[in-house]
Amino acid sequence: MQSAESRGPLDRQIRFLREADQLKGVLRQSSILDGSRKENSAEHSWHLALMAQVLGGYAPPGTDLSRVTAMLLVHDLVEIDAGDLFVYAGATAQARQEEAEHAAADRIFALLPPGQDRALRALWDEFEERRTPEARFARALDRLQPMLANYHLGGGTWQAHGVQASQVRQKVAQWEAVCIPVVHIFSPLSV
Repeated sequence: MQSAESRGPLDRQIRFLREADQLKGVLRQSSILDGSRKENSAEHSWHLALMAQVLGGYAPPGTDLSRVTAMLLVHDLVEIDAGDLFVYAGATAQARQEEAEHAAADRIFALLPPGQDRALRALWDEFEERRTPEARFARALDRLQPMLANYHLGGGTWQAHGVQASQVRQKVAQWEAVCIPVVHIFSPLSV
């Protein structure tokens, strides 16, 4: 029997795509907007990619929205191994998560053929480092989506985890400064 390497890149690409399917089983803290169940990380990534297209007009001038969308599609693949961590988790948990996510990125992107593995890993690294306008816009959307869900569900996971309005406002300020003027949505915020 031929090894995956000898059968060409398609086998590696299919293996990667099968692995990516596991993202559908990673549950997040946020619920879907009808409140009936928790959102999974694949749904979250899809929603962010759609948000990039719909809200792209708020990105800094010259932002490559195709790159933003690609970044958003791969940004949470690491949760297959590392799981999802609540954005308001403490510093120790955040540090553990970062380490687990880097190890997951090493494993998951290496499933792809040479060249493609580096290209998608570079997108993930760019998102994590937030040095480009594309990465900052993508991160802003990543923060905005669960905040909108919580807001529209009357506090949802914020209340369940004892998150204070001041903590939410601090997160809003972090991404609003980048691009998206939505403070008016959250001005009556009481968590």
